Amino acid sequence: MIGPLLLIAVAAAIFVGYNIGGATTAPAFAPAIGANLISKVGAGGLMSAFFFLGAWTFGRRVVGTLGNDIVHDTGVFTLKTSVVILLFIGFALFAGNLLSVPASTSMTTVGAIAGLGMASGELNWTVSGEIVAWWLVTPIIGFGLCAIVGRYFYPQIERWVEGHRSEGRLVAFVRPGVLPRPSIATVTRDELLMGGLVVGIGCLMAFSSGTSNIANVIVPLIGSGELGMNVGILFGSAAVALGSFTIARRTLDTLGHEIADLSLPAAFVVAPISAGLVILLAALGIPASFVVVATLCIAGIGWGRKTRQQNNALSGSDRTGPDSFESTGQPTAGFVTNVRPAAAADEAVFDPMTTIQVVVLQHAIPALATLGSYLTFLLILFFGL
Repeated sequence: MIGPLLLIAVAAAIFVGYNIGGATTAPAFAPAIGANLISKVGAGGLMSAFFFLGAWTFGRRVVGTLGNDIVHDTGVFTLKTSVVILLFIGFALFAGNLLSVPASTSMTTVGAIAGLGMASGELNWTVSGEIVAWWLVTPIIGFGLCAIVGRYFYPQIERWVEGHRSEGRLVAFVRPGVLPRPSIATVTRDELLMGGLVVGIGCLMAFSSGTSNIANVIVPLIGSGELGMNVGILFGSAAVALGSFTIARRTLDTLGHEIADLSLPAAFVVAPISAGLVILLAALGIPASFVVVATLCIAGIGWGRKTRQQNNALSGSDRTGPDSFESTGQPTAGFVTNVRPAAAADEAVFDPMTTIQVVVLQHAIPALATLGSYLTFLLILFFGL
């Protein structure tokens, strides 16, 4: 018979997975929804499938790191400690939503487990230090790569995206008989290529979410021995899928129509770089924060575009080459025509103070969770609960 404490732990894990599905589906597939390439049901299905694929492959390595390597003695994972850790992860999701800042569930999970390890004297400081080092280096790499693209290559990407944008669904369902049959709905090969890339980027982001986020759902239950690895991945992926098909629908509708028309070219830069970095770390068994990496990637491309525009404005030159961001005409022999003044261009927005505030909050929430976990487990151990 399942005890009440196990029911609470399972319910907490479902709640965490449910919110992860709702929070990560929109960033992954908002551009595809905004461009009317797929439906919200299609987005939920793709998110569920590729999250599970990422969890089943690289995700188990992250689960192994969190469940076995951060603490010396895995016996500190009990059903009681699992409930506390899951509650701290849920607190991070709630605090992030309350502050309108995407909180890092991965960092909070590591912090909560580290708090348990410190309180019990079983924390593996070497492994924890390696994880924190990767947390510091990876966002900087993402910022630098996106800044380079934004500074030197963004205009070409923007023109290519706008020149190949698809105006409708990639796949339509026709009914020649009793059952509907899928068929390609786009008109041209260029539209099919563009639409496929947009949807493919969403699938890549869903895959990367699975590699890093499955551990946040199931590590406490696996560490306490209540779930096996394979069963845990199936269970956690199902909880995420539940959120993808339900609460994600509202954010998909809002976020999709806001993002797709304004920053689809930026998504072609930010999403592959941030997702690729997260997948790389997952392959190494490092729990990575997609939201922190993505935030710095977005800041990087914004900074790169902004400095490019400022440089063009200061130079006062109309000869900006075939990649000029201010061009509204077509390139001719390395030059552009119909050049607009820099002030009238589609100005890039980059606010350093806002970026700093967001990044600080993204790290403050896991830090508070770590401290809270440490103090909570100290009290539990002191009173012998």
